[in-house]
Amino acid sequence: MTVRGQMVRFALVGVVNTGTYYGLYLALLTWLPYVAAHVIAFLISMVGSFFLTSYFTYRTRPTWRKFVLFPLTNAANFVVTTSGVYLLVDVLHLSSRYAPLLAAGAAVPITFVVSRTIMLRPEPMAARERQAPVSTRR
Repeated sequence: MTVRGQMVRFALVGVVNTGTYYGLYLALLTWLPYVAAHVIAFLISMVGSFFLTSYFTYRTRPTWRKFVLFPLTNAANFVVTTSGVYLLVDVLHLSSRYAPLLAAGAAVPITFVVSRTIMLRPEPMAARERQAPVSTRR
């Protein structure tokens, strides 16, 4: 698949992930402060994003190694969106209901580059050997 195709699929996963995150955020916002609602919704949606990114965007098999590394793809996203939500709500006095959507847009390019690096990175030799078919030679 081309990088352009991956970017399109990444964007589609991003729309689904953002919708999932935003729905969770709004539900949690009814009884939690906005930052707590943001953090919890972000963490839950990240798990779904991992599987969609693996299967749909890059068409690669999810592994524990990738799952463990995947939060790195969201670390930059988390910093950008959390800082953006704070800036938009507390500094610019925008609504806490819409601030996460605006902040998320700034994080998309960073997340694509990092996720592509992690998801398409070759497995270490030891992992490849564990996955290799068993030899029939005696």
